[in-house]
Amino acid sequence: VVDADGRSIPFKALYGEQKAIVVFVRNFLCYTCKEYVEDLAKVPKAFLQEANVRLIVIGQSSYHHIKPFCSLTGYTHEMYVDPQREIYKVLGMKRGEGNNVSVRSPHVKSSTLLGSIRSVWRAMTGPAFDFQGDPAQQGGALILGPGNEVHFLHLDKNRLDHVPINTVLQLAGVKTVNFTNKPQIIDI
Repeated sequence: VVDADGRSIPFKALYGEQKAIVVFVRNFLCYTCKEYVEDLAKVPKAFLQEANVRLIVIGQSSYHHIKPFCSLTGYTHEMYVDPQREIYKVLGMKRGEGNNVSVRSPHVKSSTLLGSIRSVWRAMTGPAFDFQGDPAQQGGALILGPGNEVHFLHLDKNRLDHVPINTVLQLAGVKTVNFTNKPQIIDI
């Protein structure tokens, strides 16, 4: 994988010494990925440190897109890219949309039409008309490490098939986060 400064890092180094939640996104222009990463940004660093878990997002574009995407989403945890999609292929992440679009990510707020329009607009107004990765590539989520431990693996079937973030946090032993913008109501 490649970091935001263009340095190559072996994928295994991300989870060799410490458990890691690794989320592979479709591409940095994908509206569903953007909204999912905006929610990942809400996971407090303290929750991760307390559980001794890293939170990592991996995209499949050039490393030049990492900093602008982090700025756009407010994401401050670790982010890398796999520009040749080598890890995507090894993990068996599919290309193309599955027929089962009944799955709906709780982290995606935009409608398909509005989200798609925003994605195309971001591509057109970017420095170079660039889809920032293969638009047909699907992502997934894993919990790995330390060492060769694989605790969890989910391969997305389509753009809306994200694992709920709190499910992944729970499985990794991290405190969950309230993603609703509604005030908490406590019945007494």
